[in-house]
Amino acid sequence: MFVVFLKFSSKQSQAAQHMNGHKSWLQQGFDDGVFLMSGSLQARQGGALLAHNTSREELEARVRLDPFVTEDVVTAEITEFLPGKADARLQFLLEPS
Repeated sequence: MFVVFLKFSSKQSQAAQHMNGHKSWLQQGFDDGVFLMSGSLQARQGGALLAHNTSREELEARVRLDPFVTEDVVTAEITEFLPGKADARLQFLLEPS
């Protein structure tokens, strides 16, 4: 499982012009069953994603396709973690994929 932090660069002011492409990219990740959750980082710092059912290499390749990344609106930081315990509603995350 991965957490992806998309932190605004000095080109944050260009986010609006790439927002539609970014939203389409996000939707593709959800449609593909890779993204579980996305949202904004507080204080307008960027966004974060929770991803699973993918390898680090595949996720890195996917992240490179985000228009926010290709246009240097954000920098991406991918952190992998191995969940060991989950609420019953999230037990599926503990099952091997």
